[in-house]
Amino acid sequence: MIIRIVGEGQYRAPEALCDELNQIDNRIVTLVTEGKKEEFRAELAKLISEIKVKGEAIGAEEILESDIIVPPEDLSLEEAKDIFQGSGIFED
Repeated sequence: MIIRIVGEGQYRAPEALCDELNQIDNRIVTLVTEGKKEEFRAELAKLISEIKVKGEAIGAEEILESDIIVPPEDLSLEEAKDIFQGSGIFED
C-alpha cells in the first residue's frame, strides 16, 4: 500500500503495518468524536511516526498514486472532524 503524508512524501507500507495503522486510525476517530484534542494529536503523531519508521520511503522522482493520504501532524481538531469519521482514513 502507498501512503502519502501531506507535506512529507510517500511511503510503501506492508500489510502488517497497515493493520497496525488501522488500529491507531480507529483510536483517532474515537478521540476526535469525543473532542479529546491532546490525545488526538498524540495519536496522529504516533500514526505518522509509525509510517516513517516502519514504512519504506519512496523517492520524490518516483510518482505513484497514493492509496491513503494522511494529514499533516499540525492538523486541528476541527479539521480532523472532516477526515477522521466513520471508519477513518484506513478501511476496516
